[in-house]
Amino acid sequence: MKLPRRRLLHFAVGIVAASGVRLGWAQVYPTRPVRIIVGFPAGGGADIQVRIIAQWLSEQFRQSVVVENRPGAATNLAIQTAINSPPDGYTLVHVSMANAINATLYDKLSFNFIRDIAPVARLNRQPLVIVVHPMFPARTLVELISYAKASPGKITLASYGTGTGSHLAGELFKTMAGVNMLHVPYRGEAPALADLLGGQVDVFFGASGSIEPIKAGRLRALAVTTLERSEALPDTPSVSDFVPGYEAGTWTGIGTSKGTPPEIIEKLNRAINAGLLDRGVKARFMELATTPVISTPTEFGNFMEAETEKWRKVIKSGDIQPD
Repeated sequence: MKLPRRRLLHFAVGIVAASGVRLGWAQVYPTRPVRIIVGFPAGGGADIQVRIIAQWLSEQFRQSVVVENRPGAATNLAIQTAINSPPDGYTLVHVSMANAINATLYDKLSFNFIRDIAPVARLNRQPLVIVVHPMFPARTLVELISYAKASPGKITLASYGTGTGSHLAGELFKTMAGVNMLHVPYRGEAPALADLLGGQVDVFFGASGSIEPIKAGRLRALAVTTLERSEALPDTPSVSDFVPGYEAGTWTGIGTSKGTPPEIIEKLNRAINAGLLDRGVKARFMELATTPVISTPTEFGNFMEAETEKWRKVIKSGDIQPD
């Protein structure tokens, strides 16, 4: 059936007008304050990184971008808050390795991390560092592996909590290196570091808090967990140099609720990537011993899926349960 010419013309004009509304919406966004929800307390590494990006976005958009800390339920509260918010780009959320882990660790979540969170932009990659007390017998990673194989179950392996990135990075190492070490969970990095410095535990997969004790000679770094060496510890080798295929770097990024217009996500992605390329922002990230990473929303989404599957296998094979 043919449409009358006048109706066809009106139909075409309507499509163009609708497209223009969507394009205009993205061009003027944001017209009011944007919030970024962080599932950790203020003052930590993740919070600081997000605040650096929030300041950059505020300057670029000439609109307030505020950080809202919603700690609780192992960051699941922050994710749920973002999912429950309107999909309009005005509520963003900090996402991280913790969320990829939680997707499997907690079997009764009211949301699906991959299904319900739209990826916006990845922010960084950051290695964990395998550290020991200077008096510990092993001076290299090869020596640690040999020592652990000769003393199965006798070496203590600290982490900053069951189901955390530190714990799972250690479990992956144990599996791939073929060693058995006794896991000792702590409630955070600080108490684990304190006991390692005091000689109460043997080995720790530490984060940025380990850097200063290493540089001061109070801890010995054996290896970093990323494929690339850390600029903060350039003389420390990668685990993968000795355990081929091992990689367990932590990461963070920005997401939002699924259904947010792609034009707004693209605008946010371009603005965040521009910030990560800015010399001042990069310098501030490097002070936190973390490396900015540029990505498209699709690339970040694929990475989130791969990380969720990777840690699902580790959790299932180790029968790891939340505290």
